[in-house]
Amino acid sequence: MTQPAALYIQDAHTLAESMELSQYAESKGFDAVWQADSRLVRDAVVPMAAIAAVTSTIKVGSGVVDCWTRNPARLASTFSTLDDLAPGRILLGIGAWWEPLASKVGVQRVRPLKAMREIVEACRGLLNDQTVTYQGEFVQFDGVELDYVQQERRPKDVPIYIGATGARMMALTGEIADGVVFNYLVSPQYNAQAMEHLAEGAARVGRTVDDLDRPQLIVCSMASGDSEAERTEALDSARLLITQYLGQQPHIMKASGVPDSLLDEVRAVLTWPATLEQVEAASKLVPDEVVQMLCAAGTVDECRAKVRHYIDNGCTTPILYPLGPDAKMMIDAFADWDGS
Repeated sequence: MTQPAALYIQDAHTLAESMELSQYAESKGFDAVWQADSRLVRDAVVPMAAIAAVTSTIKVGSGVVDCWTRNPARLASTFSTLDDLAPGRILLGIGAWWEPLASKVGVQRVRPLKAMREIVEACRGLLNDQTVTYQGEFVQFDGVELDYVQQERRPKDVPIYIGATGARMMALTGEIADGVVFNYLVSPQYNAQAMEHLAEGAARVGRTVDDLDRPQLIVCSMASGDSEAERTEALDSARLLITQYLGQQPHIMKASGVPDSLLDEVRAVLTWPATLEQVEAASKLVPDEVVQMLCAAGTVDECRAKVRHYIDNGCTTPILYPLGPDAKMMIDAFADWDGS
């Protein structure tokens, strides 16, 4: 039996390349393609629409959009529109964003747990073709509905996933979401703890973690061959990405399992936003064992083995983030993989 796999698109590829890779992943039997709201580089919705328009069976998810910058009514109408384009294939992944980016653009991340609960509940009601009145702290709806006039009214089959990292957000996800998008650049041991928090939240409403889909973002830097030089190149490519995220995104940094002493050294070199020179300089501080702890990097067998570790610790579908010049090679490596 083939292990389900998904493709992650951020901003490393042009939109045309992203569309082509999504078509290729679909042809190889991949289950889904997820597009990020990546920092302030690329919006998720436009690529999702483009990908949905040129595919026919693969699911298309946001991995993730933030909960602060789109009014929940507009968020629901946006994903309803995407479902019109690709009925039954759209996944809404939503997250609470991160610092320092949020505050730098004037967003105050106050009480993110309460905000997430209200936004998910309100969005789900609208997508279910309900008229929603909601008087919360972050959502105030007065008889709001997706007011279709020239099309048939129908509930939209758009599952809601939360991109949770912290323990309390993970528990909330277990309680209110259809699934979780596990973060990347964390160790498999982090997953084991996250599963406990998911189970805690699920139990509040009579569910278990088996009732939740649990895809996981996984950086995959695969060597183009079996030589030691090619393997080193793959590790170095992953090292650059890891360095940038450890130095700039505290929620990932906290969850990664990397020693505080190394994190402090990396942060001492990086500013925000970081220059390529700073990232390259800081990356020299990150040893190979940390690279391989946090992502799938190295030979094909090493990458598959690492992905297997994430699956063994709760991931249902790996969402593979391809690094390097040949994303199709990575897709091929996981297309018929049985997970062993």
